[in-house]
Amino acid sequence: MRRFVGAAVLAACALLLTACANTPEAIAENDPFEPMNRAVYDFDKKFDKYVVLPVAWVYVYHTPERVHRGLHNFFINLDGPVTFVNDLLQGEVVNAGRTFARFTMNSTLGVGGLVDVATPAGIPFHASDFGQTLGRYGVPEGPFLVLPIIGPSPPRDLAGDSVDLVLDPLFYLPPKVSLLDHFAITAGIRTLSPFEVHARNMVLRQELEKGSVDPYVTMRSIYRQLREEEIRGIPPDERIAPAK
Repeated sequence: MRRFVGAAVLAACALLLTACANTPEAIAENDPFEPMNRAVYDFDKKFDKYVVLPVAWVYVYHTPERVHRGLHNFFINLDGPVTFVNDLLQGEVVNAGRTFARFTMNSTLGVGGLVDVATPAGIPFHASDFGQTLGRYGVPEGPFLVLPIIGPSPPRDLAGDSVDLVLDPLFYLPPKVSLLDHFAITAGIRTLSPFEVHARNMVLRQELEKGSVDPYVTMRSIYRQLREEEIRGIPPDERIAPAK
């Protein structure tokens, strides 16, 4: 497995080096891997259309409302510790207090997070991640990067996702589980859980890209604008699209 991971990393590095674009536009947009990014973007659109969207449709419309709503609440609640730590790192003490109260209420009165009792009580959900924290401290995004299935993931956000995985309660499984398995299980659950959110965002993205001369450029611009709004702390209902 280690040899496989090492080979994959080397292959990825080779692809990045060979995919560099030195056109004035690519340099101006800090998108040196644009040829590779465009190819991955096209793959991701097909993957979303033929794999993710059908699964999301079945999940949302052919699973009992109580089941997928409960799962949604459960996984959202698991983000509580990650959001709490990042709220503190960003100096958002009030938000940290609300996150702690929300996580405590839903974990106890909400039957382990399956029922969202905090939102009706006036403590709505908000998300905070380490990539956002880095942005708050002035860490630049880095060269734009699109990954298979994951989507846009510039170096700053990719590093932030790695830290958030370690902060996730799911990461702290029994000691006998290997470090690689910790990452795989945590990343898998966090990726596969919010089908309905992913589906909504896909539909929104398609609407925003309609009529665009270059959908890839539109996607890149939308991603950066949304991320900047998240870093600046603009409320979700005031952004151009739902929080990711």
